[in-house]
Amino acid sequence: MSTRVAPPAPALAPPRRPRPSPVTSAVVVALVAAHVLAWRGTDFSPAALVQGWRGMADFLGQALPPDLSWSRVLAPGIGATLVTLAIGLLGTTLSAPFALGLALLAARTTTPGRGVYQAARSVLSFLRAVPDVVFALVFVTAVGLGPFAGVLALIFHNTGVMGKLWADAMEEIDQGPGDALRTNGASRLQVAAHAVLPSVAPQLVGLLLYRFDVNVRSSLVLGLVGAGGIGFLVNQSIKLFRFDEMTTHLILVMVLVVAVDQLSALVRRRIGA
Repeated sequence: MSTRVAPPAPALAPPRRPRPSPVTSAVVVALVAAHVLAWRGTDFSPAALVQGWRGMADFLGQALPPDLSWSRVLAPGIGATLVTLAIGLLGTTLSAPFALGLALLAARTTTPGRGVYQAARSVLSFLRAVPDVVFALVFVTAVGLGPFAGVLALIFHNTGVMGKLWADAMEEIDQGPGDALRTNGASRLQVAAHAVLPSVAPQLVGLLLYRFDVNVRSSLVLGLVGAGGIGFLVNQSIKLFRFDEMTTHLILVMVLVVAVDQLSALVRRRIGA
């Protein structure tokens, strides 16, 4: 009894690789061209960095070991670090009411109207666009050198940043509870108080803690332009070429930043934000 042998299956052609679309190719070319122009415009030169190793070695030799004398460096540094923490704390908490008010006006779920929405968004964009360092320079000329100028700078800038983040969070919530309250005749303020804010409260607190972390770091930079805190001592040490003192101050900054970061992470985990 003969058996029929099945004919061999035809060989499958390898799948053709899709060609990139003209838009994708144009984007890639534009990105490459932008990086080339940026490289040339910034005079980016790894060779210059390698050639400057002697200057870097001399700088590290003067910066290490850090100066740990208590009365002259450590004690003033710890006091200035606490001032930096206070600047970040007040700049965050005092901006919260203004940020919340603008966020309620700049969120589609709670704004009274389109004109108010656009106006609130414009104010937040302006406050967010102006760097906190520029605000600090303005307030230093107004109220003088010191931490008060730094607090004012953070209040203005942080209101813009946090208001934008909070408004976006309010727009992303489930609209069901709010629609139910509106159907029963609730006002916009009642909808915001009983539906919107309770829904986003953990997220708002989490964003507030994140901004506190960022503002503590920003307080260091504000001190460089005369707004007090540890940044002022860092700037003073650099101007006096006391790089060993500068290293001590930077170590204090690192300890502060790590402590604030760990505390913020702990609180966010507890509230589930």
